Amino acid sequence: MKTQLNAEINVTPLVDVCLVLLIIFMVVIPTMVNGVDVRLPQTSATAGVDARVLPLTIKEDGTVYVAADVIRREELGGALQRLHSSGSARPIAVRADTHVQYGEVVSVISVAREAGWEDITLVGERLPQQ
Repeated sequence: MKTQLNAEINVTPLVDVCLVLLIIFMVVIPTMVNGVDVRLPQTSATAGVDARVLPLTIKEDGTVYVAADVIRREELGGALQRLHSSGSARPIAVRADTHVQYGEVVSVISVAREAGWEDITLVGERLPQQ
């Protein structure tokens, strides 16, 4: 009885792995590029935001994010102080959901100012052109 060697490569596992990676990247990349998803207030007068800003996001439920990291409200001051003392002179861009109370936005800005940040801007979404 003579056995033959099969020299073909089975590409099915490779295709499976590539498809899984593609799906993972399709899900993860939009959150990395845009940051945390919030519904920003719309305005006709928006300026471009510098790419080097530190995004400080307040979601509708009151959750605060520094970049993409969730920070508890009582730890926000310490986290911002650590970032400021590390030599990061980047400006802060506050991105608040439209349903966030004005007082919450002001308190987050106040905590950032107490941590030593001076260059703080509010971010809105440009109204669609008619």
